[in-house]
Amino acid sequence: MPRNAESTAFRSALEVIRGVEPRVADAIGAELADQRESLKLIASENYASPATLLAMGNWFSDKYAEGTIGRRFYAGCQNVDTVEALAAEHARELFGATHAYVQPHSGIDANLVAFWAILADRVEAPALKRAQARHVNDLTEADWFALRRELGDQRMLGMSLDAGGHLTHGFRPNISGKMFDQRSYGTDPATGLVDYDKVAETAREFRPLVLVAGYSAYPRKVNFRIMREIADSVGATFMVDMAHFAGLVAGRVFTGDFDPVPHAHIVTTTTHKSLRGPRGGLVLCGPELADQVDRGCPMVLGGPLPHVMAAKAVALAEARQPDFADYARQVVDNAQALAEGLLRRGARLVTGGTDNHLVLIDVTGYGLTGRQAEQALLDSGIVTNRNAVPQDPNGAWYTSGIRIGTPALTTRGLGTAEMDTTAELIHTVLSQTSAGVGPDGTTSKAKYVLDPALADKVSRQASELLTGFPLYPDVELG
Repeated sequence: MPRNAESTAFRSALEVIRGVEPRVADAIGAELADQRESLKLIASENYASPATLLAMGNWFSDKYAEGTIGRRFYAGCQNVDTVEALAAEHARELFGATHAYVQPHSGIDANLVAFWAILADRVEAPALKRAQARHVNDLTEADWFALRRELGDQRMLGMSLDAGGHLTHGFRPNISGKMFDQRSYGTDPATGLVDYDKVAETAREFRPLVLVAGYSAYPRKVNFRIMREIADSVGATFMVDMAHFAGLVAGRVFTGDFDPVPHAHIVTTTTHKSLRGPRGGLVLCGPELADQVDRGCPMVLGGPLPHVMAAKAVALAEARQPDFADYARQVVDNAQALAEGLLRRGARLVTGGTDNHLVLIDVTGYGLTGRQAEQALLDSGIVTNRNAVPQDPNGAWYTSGIRIGTPALTTRGLGTAEMDTTAELIHTVLSQTSAGVGPDGTTSKAKYVLDPALADKVSRQASELLTGFPLYPDVELG
């Protein structure tokens, strides 16, 4: 049987790599095998299309392209201009945005570009006016000293980590926590939901320069219209990080008050996760911030990665096709079916369910920490990640939760019936796992006890479940 184009492309690539470093070729092949055989439930992961993957392995990787379209610091970037313009065009059309900046290498980079664009717009402009300078490069050392002093007093209000926020929203381990004086809003202890009245109260007290919405582990929708009203009431710039749910926005599952683009001053996202593209980021904004955003390189970024921008253009073009909306709807249907299956089996879920692509299990109901549950599931062929829950007693390392998501399994074609089976497998493992004992004889937060025979049985069941939903079925490496 003749090989199809996808098989030929990937087999040929591995043959070339094997000729230089066979261990790398072997690792690439092993990764495909591992992904094919395991239930990938990490909410921030997905499977990019062969076209997207292949767009990253080409001669664009060899180009330096600092600057923006038509204004590069290197000659010979006409083809880079083409793919960057295509990626930006697809992003604008897909999300209904006025301006799109597609150079960020990651979601963190996209957030940094947004933060500095906001600061430049809110602080640099007055500094330029005071100095009677026409451009930031014309500022004197004294001007910069005054500017740095002003920057040090800027405030950010974002969702707390244990409520589902992200490190890049002003927390100390990240550079954003050193740029801003940060305060958090949490969720209602009784419901786990965002309390908008409490957010408004905190905003009035704290008077932030930036109000950030968005999450990495909050299983519900956010009303961005209300959040914008809160931002406007205190004169804050409203920023939304939609990295996790961008695919649900692109697929028109989140519309109206739940679509951030019409309500936010500036929106950031990754291009993988639910958007199903390459690892990377982008920024969307209106004309008032566009010039500042386009200075992301060299303000924050190193040279843009033209091969990844090419892959972004391909993935965003795919997301503009009608079947992507069907995919996005199925992601949510699957997440809700998975949540319902877990609830029927007695699992505790943060907020009692989900409106989006992720489910957060409170594994203390099984007598486990998140770290124990994560490893026990991995032993059983189910890939997840531990995550804090609101007011987590086990902290951010051991945690009390497991975050699971449906974007990747939905890409493989699994539906709601398979989600119920998946819920049964998860519950079986967690209910049969117990906490281990540490060297001092006390209950361990890391060690656990799980019958290897049960883990092997569940792993085989997971593999059997996936048999009817092959990953990259047109790619054969053997």
